[in-house]
Amino acid sequence: MSTAALLPLLVLWPLAGGLVALVTPRGERVVLGVGTAGNLVLALFLAGALPAAGAATHDVGGWGAPLGIALRADGLSVVLVLVTALVAPLIALHASAAYGGPERRYFTGLFLLCLAALNGVFLAGDLFNLYVTLELLGLSAVALAALGGGPAALAASLRYLLATLTGSLAYLLGVALLYRAAGTLDLAQLAGQGAGLPGGRLAFALMITGLLLKAAVFPLHFWLPPAHANATPPVSAALSGLVVKAPLYLVLRLWLSIYDGAWPLAGELLTALGAAGVLWCSLQAVLQSRAKLLVAYSTVAQLGYLLIALALVPVAGLQAYGAFALLLVSHVLAKAGLFLAVGNLARRARHDRIDGFERVVQHMPVSAGAIALAGVSLMGLPPSGGFNGKWLLLQAAIASGKWWLVTVVLLGGLLAAVYIFKLIEHTFGGSDRPDARALPRRMEWAAMALSGGAVGLGFLGQPLLALLGGVP
Repeated sequence: MSTAALLPLLVLWPLAGGLVALVTPRGERVVLGVGTAGNLVLALFLAGALPAAGAATHDVGGWGAPLGIALRADGLSVVLVLVTALVAPLIALHASAAYGGPERRYFTGLFLLCLAALNGVFLAGDLFNLYVTLELLGLSAVALAALGGGPAALAASLRYLLATLTGSLAYLLGVALLYRAAGTLDLAQLAGQGAGLPGGRLAFALMITGLLLKAAVFPLHFWLPPAHANATPPVSAALSGLVVKAPLYLVLRLWLSIYDGAWPLAGELLTALGAAGVLWCSLQAVLQSRAKLLVAYSTVAQLGYLLIALALVPVAGLQAYGAFALLLVSHVLAKAGLFLAVGNLARRARHDRIDGFERVVQHMPVSAGAIALAGVSLMGLPPSGGFNGKWLLLQAAIASGKWWLVTVVLLGGLLAAVYIFKLIEHTFGGSDRPDARALPRRMEWAAMALSGGAVGLGFLGQPLLALLGGVP
């Protein structure tokens, strides 16, 4: 099978599985397993074939730009497709035990639709189809957030829906301005033209604002903590680990491809927002008494590092680009594993209050170990992927002459250590509570595999950077 032929399959395979699950009353476990496993196989084939081709393009239906739908894959998009494909089966493994009855069926359908949308975002080659896949991603994520929750989850999902629709409207207005000025929405044809087009900078501001709202970047993060904290653990892992990364990927892609990173003021603003998010949301995580809220605020703080890295790419080049990729992949693995592990603890204790997790290590050592390993990567300790990403980010900050960012990164790491050890203190210490409720082992090992992957990524930095290639 050719490399280009894999691109539409990566969208159609999980899309078909999601639709089958939603219309078929039985067999959702098989559909979920086959859907995520098949997606992983396709992603591995694409990653193995890309180095020889360098890049892949597929014109759907044989219609090229600007009339047709173009799918394109380069190093960055393949890295994100691959890490999404690796995480999805582990979330599915946890969900197969966490849900029962109709909930499992709806999770299967919505999760596979979300997976198809993620692949579509990473592979779409024009601005309008990026909008379509973003909408599918947002709507499926909102429905997942409301799945199996009570009134608090429903209220948080409605707030999430408002945020994602507002972000989509801002993005679409920017797309309309670009189309009127350039007459095309194809990313390759728009390359380098954005700053010189009439209304080009206004279009950029609208699109980036909409994407930052969807990504829940500080100070537009108001919807994320309640949505993720009230969702079920597999959904929280998917939303925090995967869904919020797609808009940030698009911010980097649009800035580099259409605007060539040629708007210094935008870079300074993104850097400032990222730094403020790292410090403020890390502090908020420290102050939380609920474990899921702690992890949710940690997500917003970690997104700040990604925003800093992408803002430095135009001036620091490959160092910042590699930092963005390594931090993103390590955060996907660590945060998905951490949400699943905390969810396991909350399921055992029937609440998620941190002070109620005493001595859980005696009854759930695998989940406790997953929390510790995920924390190693989030704190940026060696030999984790988080350490490699932050090391490259520090080098990029120094190369850019922004020494104050070094202080931000180091302070963020210290604050991460505070809230991670706050969680570990109660997980490994305190008085014994023997009223353990046994959980299926696959729920614990799914969390451990993800958290262990975040640490193991520290040994795979070079292969990942080689697959990433140069700055596009």
